[in-house]
Amino acid sequence: MTRLRTALTAVGAAALVAAGGCAVPGFSGVYDLPMPGGADLGDDPYTVRIHFPDVLDLVPQAGVRVNEVPVGAVEDVRLAEDGWTAEVVVAVNRDVELPANAVANLRQSSLLGEKYVELAAPAGEGDQIAQATLTDGALIPAERTNRSVEVEEVLGALSMLLNGGGVEQLNTITKELGAALEGNATDVKALLRNAEELVRALDAQSGDITAALDELNRLSATLRAQRDTIAVAVEDLGPGLDVLERQRDQLVTMLGALDGLSEVAVETVQAGQEDLVANLEALLPTLRKLGEAGSDLPHALELMLTYPFTDAAAEGVKGDYLNLYLDLDLNLKEILANLGRSRQNPLQNLPIVGDLTSPHESDPDDTSSVLPLPGDEDHPDTEDAGDDDGGTSSGLGGLLESITGGGR
Repeated sequence: MTRLRTALTAVGAAALVAAGGCAVPGFSGVYDLPMPGGADLGDDPYTVRIHFPDVLDLVPQAGVRVNEVPVGAVEDVRLAEDGWTAEVVVAVNRDVELPANAVANLRQSSLLGEKYVELAAPAGEGDQIAQATLTDGALIPAERTNRSVEVEEVLGALSMLLNGGGVEQLNTITKELGAALEGNATDVKALLRNAEELVRALDAQSGDITAALDELNRLSATLRAQRDTIAVAVEDLGPGLDVLERQRDQLVTMLGALDGLSEVAVETVQAGQEDLVANLEALLPTLRKLGEAGSDLPHALELMLTYPFTDAAAEGVKGDYLNLYLDLDLNLKEILANLGRSRQNPLQNLPIVGDLTSPHESDPDDTSSVLPLPGDEDHPDTEDAGDDDGGTSSGLGGLLESITGGGR
């Protein structure tokens, strides 16, 4: 009877549980039951969808934390629409404000503890207030998600290191290193000391090294900008090298002749050294005077090139050109009249009979206004008059000589 009563009690409890499960709409299993001691979601939580490349063994009803404070719970873990990532739907308390670019990390509460989702602001923002906040139905893509390392992964990596890694070679490396350093302690110490001095010298010249690298970078940029020009120069260099190759014998002969010429020049200079020094010493006063002349000599040369007008005359002339016009009148009457009006009258010592400026054109036989010719018998006073000028020729011939620059 006791066994029968116990069996009936168990069957009745199972029937009640089954009936209760069928009576609650939307109940799909134990994951729908709230976890004891979970986060307070409030009356109106908002949901956030998170895509993880690897969700590990995260299960619904797992916690959601912000700064290690529980603020929500995982509602669902399913496959995302792309078919490659897991989509985790979490419910977060409405009072929790997160930036729109929040990040999600999958962490573990302890070494063998439960998994939970950590929400946080992006690294670098700190306590800054974001312009937008995370809203209901927002999506955190896989680019802004991460997960912590699993204990199984750490143990697996350690197993690979111990079994198939480089631990077996540590003994060999230690032995070979000991054999290399045995008896060479002094040399090793000297090597380390020299290396230290080298590093210290490089550190002292770090500024120069940096400047050299910057200049090398600038040179590289310049060469890169002129790459086409350099390529053309290199292509055109080939024909030039061919010409030098064909004229190599002539170049060698020319260099040999130049060597002989240099020997002759050296001998000539050595033979005439004293004369050369004497000539230079004799030239020294002239060079010193030229140096003392300074800018006077160039100014004088400028004046010679601009004669009869100086550079100062150009300032009084408008325009870019300065022309000189000369009217030359070869009328003998006008020449004599101009000479008579000159302050240095060349006619004052000449015996002139009559008025030279007003000849008697009415009487062609009247010669009183005509200058006497040299040797004229009718005018014996002509020669006497010329004696006062120290033997200068008189008459019209002397006048013409004075006009044309003759005389003595």
